[in-house]
Formats: sequence, C-alpha cells, structure tokens
Amino acid sequence: MGNVTRFILALMMAVLSPHFVVSFSIKTTTNIDTDQSALLALKACIVSDAQKILKTDWSAATSVCNWIGVTCGSRHQRVIALNLSSMLLTGTIPSQIGNLSFLTSLDLMNNSFYGFLPDQFTNLYRLKHIDLSWNNFYGEIPYSFPKLQYLSLRNNIFAGEIRSDMFEHLPRLQVLSLSLNKLSSEIPMGLFKCKELQVINFEYNRMMGGILPKEIGNLTMLRILRLGGNMFEGVIPYQIGYLLNLEELSICNTLLKGHIPPSISNLTRLTILDLSTNSLTGVIPRQIGNLLNLEELILYSNMLKGPLPSSISNLTRLTNFDLSHNSLSGII
Repeated sequence: MGNVTRFILALMMAVLSPHFVVSFSIKTTTNIDTDQSALLALKACIVSDAQKILKTDWSAATSVCNWIGVTCGSRHQRVIALNLSSMLLTGTIPSQIGNLSFLTSLDLMNNSFYGFLPDQFTNLYRLKHIDLSWNNFYGEIPYSFPKLQYLSLRNNIFAGEIRSDMFEHLPRLQVLSLSLNKLSSEIPMGLFKCKELQVINFEYNRMMGGILPKEIGNLTMLRILRLGGNMFEGVIPYQIGYLLNLEELSICNTLLKGHIPPSISNLTRLTILDLSTNSLTGVIPRQIGNLLNLEELILYSNMLKGPLPSSISNLTRLTNFDLSHNSLSGII
C-alpha cells in the first residue's frame, strides 16, 4: 500500500507541476512593469497632447505610481485607477490596456479619443467605474464586467442595438448613461434584470419601440430616468408608480400617447417631471398635488385638456412650471 500511495503522489506531482510553473510564471511576470508597459503603449497611441502632460510626465525613468492621472494600490502597488479626464488628449486605446489587471476605475471623459475599444478591454474584470463620455468612440458597447457599478458613454458615436444579454454580465450596475449617441434599438428587456440600477439615461439617441414595459416596476432603486429625444411610443405604464425612490422622470420629445397615470402620485420624492412635446391626452390627474417635492413640472406641447386640478396649489416648491400649448383652463 505504501508503494501505491507513493506512486500516486509522484504521479500527481508530475501532472500538477507544469501548472504550478505556469501559474508562478504568470504571477511573477504580471507586476508593475506590466502596468507601465500598458500605459506607455497608451501614450504611444496619443497623437495630440496639447498640454504636454503625458509627454513630459509619463517617463520610464520615474515610478508609474507617480505619473499624473495614475493611482496605485497601497497594498500591492499596482495601478488601480486611471483618470485622464479633460486633458485635451486625442488618440486611440491600444490592446495593452487589457493588461491593467488591477484597474478598478477608468475615466477618460472630455477628450478626443476615437475608434473601437479593443477586445482586450473586457479583460479588466475588476472595473467598477467606467467613464468614456464626451469622446468619439464607436463600435460595440463594452460589457462583461461583473463588478461594474458605473458606466457612462454619453456623447460618443456608439450606434446600432443595445444587446439584451449584455446586462447578464453587469449584475451590479447602478448608473447607465448612454445619452447623445446613435443607438437605434428598443429598450432591451435584459435591462430590467439589473435590480441595483439607480440611473438610466438614454436621452437623444435614435431608439424606438414601446416606451416602457411593465417590468420597469422591478427597478425599485431607480432615482433618475431620462428617455427623452427618441422615437419611443406607447403609454406610460401604471407600474411607473412602483418606483418610490424616483427623483427625476424625463420623457420629453418622444411619441408618448394616452393619459398620465394616477399612479404617478406615488412618486413623492419626485423633483422633476418633464413629459413635454408628446401626444398625451386627457386631464392632469388631481393626484399630481401629492408630489410635494416637485420643483419642475413641464408638460407643454401635448393634447391635455380640461381644468387644472386645484391640488396643484399644493406644489409650493415649483420653480419651473410650463403647461403651455395644451387645452387647459384655469392655469395659474
């Protein structure tokens, strides 16, 4: 039995030792030098650095942890955050960006980066915060980030459909801002599986289809919902009243029709309600007076009619109030 045991142990060591060597090799070669090489590759892809920040500061002669825009973790001395926002940079993102394996935050907003995001971008599985807004990126929207909480791609050139299955890979998403792109899909049903969502902003794309399915009521943590400037159609679902944490509801400049649902009165935290430039009909529900925190009520350019409910006088915090271009009476 002893010989058999020794034989089995020897066999296991023979099988496992190559894997151990590979694993050890990966751990020893993936270090701060890897991060430095990735950032120098990014620097090499910058075709315009108007403020000469990277040109003068990002040097192999100094520690990458001291470079402008770079933050390293105190525990393992690896790059955990990259913030190059508003630095007047023009360029593309190299595939080596995927080697920043400890990165948790990436902020490139308000520059002139352009082109596709490389496939290796999805290697950054530790990312919690991505802000690529106000650039000229196009192609497929990045996803497959199991820890991601914040994704802002507003004001780029992303086009086509939003894949419904992408949200299966974003279970912790809290903020999704895709406004001012050229997206042309319907609202994907997969979106409503992201139960931690607090902000949705799809404003000013080319999106179409039904405005909101009843599943919108599942997103009970939602605080901001902006869908205006698209080609959405249909009616506001009753389930909108389930969003008790909602503070802003903006669905202006779309093809909405039907009545304003009385369930909107449940949204007592609402400060902004903008349903302007649609085809809403019927009366303004008297329950509107329950929205005591409302600061902006903007319903102009619809087909609303009838008397203004007296309960609207309860809204003492109103600072922006526009019901023009309807058929209402008794407007104050």
